[in-house]
Amino acid sequence: MIVFDLCCNPGGHRFEGWFATSQAFQEQVDRALVKCPQCGSADVIKTVTAASLGRKANQAVSAPQRGLAVSGGKQNPPAQEIMAKMAAMQAQVLQQSTWVGDQFAAHSRAMHYGESDQTTIHGQATLAEASELLEEGIAVVPLPFPVASPDEIN
Repeated sequence: MIVFDLCCNPGGHRFEGWFATSQAFQEQVDRALVKCPQCGSADVIKTVTAASLGRKANQAVSAPQRGLAVSGGKQNPPAQEIMAKMAAMQAQVLQQSTWVGDQFAAHSRAMHYGESDQTTIHGQATLAEASELLEEGIAVVPLPFPVASPDEIN
């Protein structure tokens, strides 16, 4: 079973859902079977969830690293709301684009130079590839949250 943190789009109510696979979740959402327990809305999305990974038994506990962090927990509702909205926007963009994997730079160039039809794509690029695309005047935008290849999704 997979546990997803979910959020209804109109009310922003967070709740948890258990599904056999990611595909089972998507099928149930598409059939409006997943509903917010607070407001009954079927407009439900997955929200950003922190991974719950235990440390290895032989791994020492280290001091916390300094840096900027945004909590998605209950102690910071404004940050939680912003993260949910960003995740919803990214999910919408991904649904309306095509996964091109590590061929992102090649596909972007082909569209830019008129060698293929213009379409919205998403994929993977190294920092060097992204910099080269920008230098060539090709607009690219990093996604705020990691995206798994369709082959890697449950």
